[in-house]
Amino acid sequence: MKIAALIFDKITVLDIVGPTELLSWVPGSEIVWVGKEIGPISAAPSGLSIAAKRTLEEVSDADILIIPGGPGVRLLLEDREVLDWVQSIHATTKWTTSVCTGSLLLGAAGLLKGLDATTHWNAAAVLESYGATYREKRVIPQGKIVTSAGVSSGIDMALWLIGEFAGDDAAKEAQLCIEYDPQPPYDAGAPSKATPQVIENARATVTNIVAKSLANA
Repeated sequence: MKIAALIFDKITVLDIVGPTELLSWVPGSEIVWVGKEIGPISAAPSGLSIAAKRTLEEVSDADILIIPGGPGVRLLLEDREVLDWVQSIHATTKWTTSVCTGSLLLGAAGLLKGLDATTHWNAAAVLESYGATYREKRVIPQGKIVTSAGVSSGIDMALWLIGEFAGDDAAKEAQLCIEYDPQPPYDAGAPSKATPQVIENARATVTNIVAKSLANA
């Protein structure tokens, strides 16, 4: 199972590390780290450095494509090289997936028109500008396109994928291997569960992080 993981400067690292970590526990999986250039990129806001091992030109097909989100997505929404690559890889995949604002890149590539989709809640309006209908759900499969909501939901998406291509028992085994048993001390992980004040504060925090990240791009 060839899994192409697109990485770029100013991604949110859990968006890509979460699902690839889970998928890597499945026998036969091959994670291919792809970027515009070979070499390190810097995640935002953590500053963690991870490296692309293959260029876009070197990867022409994949069973699964994973597109993460993060502030750096905004820098790629009109990048024809990246959008053309997403479209060409999508033509070869069994599943084309996104985490968080990675769905905006799928939208910019013209792949979400008329579909239900999800993204980070703060980017819902931008998602809908590409012709998708935003739904507040952790994971939304629409044919072979699978979008997941903000950051941590990429793990849920990877579990869903494993269940699809390897079966329920394999998904449960992978879940146990990483001991994914979320029991958060708070229940404010979606806009529908948070108070207006928490939403307002969170929106300001996200906006500030994106602005600072792009200012340093």
